[in-house]
Amino acid sequence: VTGVSASRELPVVWAVAKGSAINKCILVPAALLMSAFAPWAITPVLMLGGTFLCFEGMEKIAHKILHPKSEAEAEQELLTALRDPDVDMKTIEERKIKGAIRTDFILSAEIIVITLGTVATASFATRVGTLIAIAVIVTVGVYGLVGGIVKLDDLGLALTKRPRAVTRSLGRGILAFAPKLMKFLSVAGTIAMFLVGGGIVCHGVPALHHLQESIEAAVGGGLAGTLVGILYNGVVGIILGAIVVAIIEGGKKLFGKGEAAAEH
Repeated sequence: VTGVSASRELPVVWAVAKGSAINKCILVPAALLMSAFAPWAITPVLMLGGTFLCFEGMEKIAHKILHPKSEAEAEQELLTALRDPDVDMKTIEERKIKGAIRTDFILSAEIIVITLGTVATASFATRVGTLIAIAVIVTVGVYGLVGGIVKLDDLGLALTKRPRAVTRSLGRGILAFAPKLMKFLSVAGTIAMFLVGGGIVCHGVPALHHLQESIEAAVGGGLAGTLVGILYNGVVGIILGAIVVAIIEGGKKLFGKGEAAAEH
């Protein structure tokens, strides 16, 4: 909702939420068909999803390191567009919504497949009920939370205008807290990509899984073993993400040079 007027923030979130619901109406039947006719494909798809998560996390980090000015430039371009009376804000808004729905489709697919993997051996009715329940809970929970987060600043601003000093102080506290929350969510989300993606890959590759079990046993198991196992997943996720990013960036440079040479 960056660049969207305050009055349009919730409608934009609602539009993305509806798109997310449509995504899941496509993904849940597709997952059920896969479990019924190609159950062998569940693990490979999970592995692809886990690898993609690791790639997304590392790509985000690499982008900040390799292109530190691009984000600031994109924000400046958006601010310039907002000040231009000839710019159609409806078009910008629709483009943002479509982009968010595309991203949601990928993440929803990963969630549905992960869920399917946990109930793969259950009865068909259980699989149907579980997938539908998770789809509904995730959609309502995620976009309900998103709606609350994007309106935090409005809530804080409204409280600062109340007559009671305590309420005004609370409002100022919310205004100060909201930007910190957004930064925290950005960092936490990136870390989660490595932990979840690395965990999926580790469980799918026997050698990596056995090594993880050996390391956890070596530290004595218990809470220490669990924490070391989580750290192990994260390290695997970071290494895998770096490898995929390096391959893709190398491919872009290689094919880019080939195209340039051909044109020349």
